Amino acid sequence: MSQLHVIDHPMIQHKLTIMREETTGSKDFKELLNEIALLMGYEVTRDFPLEDVEIKTPMQTMVAKKISGKKVAIVPILRAGLGMVDGLLTLIPVARVGHIGLYRNEETHKPVFYYCKLPKDIQERTVILTDPMLATGGSASDAIDLLKEKGCSNIRLMCLVAAPEGVKAVQERHPDVDIYVAAVDEKLNSDCYILPGLGDAGDRIFGTK
Repeated sequence: MSQLHVIDHPMIQHKLTIMREETTGSKDFKELLNEIALLMGYEVTRDFPLEDVEIKTPMQTMVAKKISGKKVAIVPILRAGLGMVDGLLTLIPVARVGHIGLYRNEETHKPVFYYCKLPKDIQERTVILTDPMLATGGSASDAIDLLKEKGCSNIRLMCLVAAPEGVKAVQERHPDVDIYVAAVDEKLNSDCYILPGLGDAGDRIFGTK
């Protein structure tokens, strides 16, 4: 079964609280999301393997540690997932970025694909799939299905806020994919929005509501 990692660092929780407040505007919301994504990235990459390399400091030669040839792809689920990309790129500047476009049908609450562009060697990379909100788990699960169809075998799902229903859905469909979140909230409402949540992340990032 996949692991659920709740990253409860005090700075992440503090910034998330500000994001939740309805009076927080788009500019601050985007900046906070970018900062949290960077902080969460440390945990998402915690188990990356290291190798010994010989380097020369100003004082002497030494054997030091570097990431062991790990190739990474950051794949946001459009559009809200874009808000987490820059923070991760600050941490992993050599990562490639793909995009998966999904939207939720407001009547059926089911995800609908409309775009997919991935690095050609995506199957060779550790994929960090980003989406701020894990509500029903439908979009994330379908995006993971698509990545697996492209040959990806090492996928990590990184979200900001999750509902228990969404976590359960992803774990049942994809027991090999670890989930990283900053908080697991109470439940979904009748419109499949997370409670207490923080509203529609896409609208708050891009100021479209």
